Amino acid sequence: MTIKMDIINYNRLAWNNYVDKKVRWTIPISEQELENAKNGTWNIVLTPKKPVPLDWFPNLNGLKILGLASGGGQQGPILATLGADVTIYDNSEKQLQQDKILSDRFNLGIKTVQGDMQDLSVFTNNSFDLVFNPCSIHFVNNILNVWQECFRVLKPNGILMTGLINPISFQLDEEKMKLIYKQPFSDLLSLPKEKLDDLIKNNEALVFGHSLTDLISGQLEAGFNLTNMYEDNWGKESKMDDFFPAFIATRAIKRVQ
Repeated sequence: MTIKMDIINYNRLAWNNYVDKKVRWTIPISEQELENAKNGTWNIVLTPKKPVPLDWFPNLNGLKILGLASGGGQQGPILATLGADVTIYDNSEKQLQQDKILSDRFNLGIKTVQGDMQDLSVFTNNSFDLVFNPCSIHFVNNILNVWQECFRVLKPNGILMTGLINPISFQLDEEKMKLIYKQPFSDLLSLPKEKLDDLIKNNEALVFGHSLTDLISGQLEAGFNLTNMYEDNWGKESKMDDFFPAFIATRAIKRVQ
């Protein structure tokens, strides 16, 4: 049964539920944060805590940006306030609504499109200067398609910024800090039935712990050159922080063919 689940639709509903519950990643930024951005004080994240270095960004004025799986009204409104032409693409209609509300209220011109990040066929080749993908790749089971689609929709020398989770995070029993699951990890295939049933009962989004090969080499094989990276942690929200940084952010450029 679980192997045949419609994971795209299931996770869409799970994220709609997170919006209703006001989970951290669904709460839009404040009017004050937008005002601060207008005055030159701003930051956005790809991972939980560490802001993306400002020198990772080119001049944002007029830049065409795809916020990939970036609904929630957190990154897109900041980038639009700074002059970027922003499109937010997300699986959850309620996450998209968070961006639309801010865009309408402050006349930010953000476009919102609903869809699965593995399929960007709604966009033509060479459509964007930058793809901004905060930590969400673990909600889909085929990330190689994502990298290939990002490459396709970016202009030559376009930039991909993405947040990743160290795959060892998914293999651990967090309470005992002991490896118990094999890599690659999948909630659908790795968890005991009772644990998976609990996740589904509680409307929790299901995740996939991809290999570092697919996370990093997958970008290279799609045609990107990695230009920078950094690590981040949970900000003391997880025992993992005492042992290793659970998150990786990467910056890559589409190679000119």
